[in-house]
Amino acid sequence: MKIVIVGAGEVGSYLCELLSGQAHDVTVIEFDEATGQSVDELIDARVIIGNGSSAETLVKAGVRECHFFLAMTSEDRTNLVASSLAKVLGAEVTITRVHDQTYTDNSFLNYQLHFGIDHMINPEGLCAVQLAKSIRNPGRVAVEYFSRGQIEAQQVAITRRSRLIGKTLTELQLEQVRIGFIQRGKELEVPTADTVLEEDDRVTLFGPPDVLLKMKRKFDPESREDQVRVALFGGSETAVALTRLLANPRFKIRIIEKHGALCRNLAEKFPSVTVIHGDATSLRLLEEEQIGSADYFVASTKDDEDNIMTGLLAAKLGAAHVQLVINKTDYEDVLDGLKSSLGVELMVSPRVTTAREIMRYLSTEPILELATLPDGVGKVLEIQLGHNNRFAGQLLRNIPMPKGSVIVALLHKFQAIVPGADDTILGGDRIVLITKEGNTKELQALISEE
Repeated sequence: MKIVIVGAGEVGSYLCELLSGQAHDVTVIEFDEATGQSVDELIDARVIIGNGSSAETLVKAGVRECHFFLAMTSEDRTNLVASSLAKVLGAEVTITRVHDQTYTDNSFLNYQLHFGIDHMINPEGLCAVQLAKSIRNPGRVAVEYFSRGQIEAQQVAITRRSRLIGKTLTELQLEQVRIGFIQRGKELEVPTADTVLEEDDRVTLFGPPDVLLKMKRKFDPESREDQVRVALFGGSETAVALTRLLANPRFKIRIIEKHGALCRNLAEKFPSVTVIHGDATSLRLLEEEQIGSADYFVASTKDDEDNIMTGLLAAKLGAAHVQLVINKTDYEDVLDGLKSSLGVELMVSPRVTTAREIMRYLSTEPILELATLPDGVGKVLEIQLGHNNRFAGQLLRNIPMPKGSVIVALLHKFQAIVPGADDTILGGDRIVLITKEGNTKELQALISEE
């Protein structure tokens, strides 16, 4: 494939190395001559020194014939303009990196649609999803990469007082929620419409986080959510995104930020969050704020050294779980093998997280395996439907799904939902489903364009 990348920073150069190593025809546009020269010497790719938001430069890079155009600079406006121009000039698929969450908020204007961009990726938002997974519900199936945190999976036990005992899945009439699989004793099964729920079943639900929280009480009326104390170091874009993902009274959040103006902005944006003006690299401040009693301590500034030191201090003081955001490649490689000895539970990298998401879009495989169910009884799959798919435009109820398969998420161009029987599948949609082993041949029929 022919791929054009604008920006040869941490993310752009990493993608360039990955893609050129897979024998793709890669062209990189970089404004800084020294950075461009470094990439030219180290990576097997064509390098053009110039302005990535210039139509002339884009044409010179061969954007008219490229299969994928990736705008990966650290400047949102450059990326938006470059991607918009690339699409007009003939690029097949455009993928844009943005930092400011203004551009991913569609409540006022859909920037992605306005600029004609196929996929918009927010590295900080993706990192926040990774961090939130273990905080919201440890150990669940990771489908957030598909839906960017809009849909998650939670496991819930059916207790004896639940009114759902003895009912089939058809009778439940769940809205915005799907039961992906059920654990009954030592057995694990992918349910059908006629599956009857029993006491002590452990069901894994897929749906929007706020809907799942309300739904949990129906399965376990006696459930009580413990309060989770979360301390964030730094008011970065990652911290803001994580705070939004944890927008529930059960999460008691404190943000420690050393810049006064940013503290005021955070306090106005999140009235229910405690914002502390101070430097978390100070052991005295961490002791005064009783960080040792925190359930989670997340160091999410853009300064790796500060993140590492405060993470070590928090672990030493007794914080139950320590998570770090690491931006530099060298630190990431060194720390990865030292996590357990340093008391760090999780490290996330905007560079790696962004690259992983982009590689999903670049995959030519129509069926991707996201996870394997315990004991190998089934898989979580993501299926890309072609624009000329023979089921495009049909209701979900009319699509012949293999027995033992449940669609748990549907991604239209801009939004992920848990679909109902009367939802329509369109060409180009992606679906996530749970399926039993042995259904691969039948699932191939779903992606047929005949």
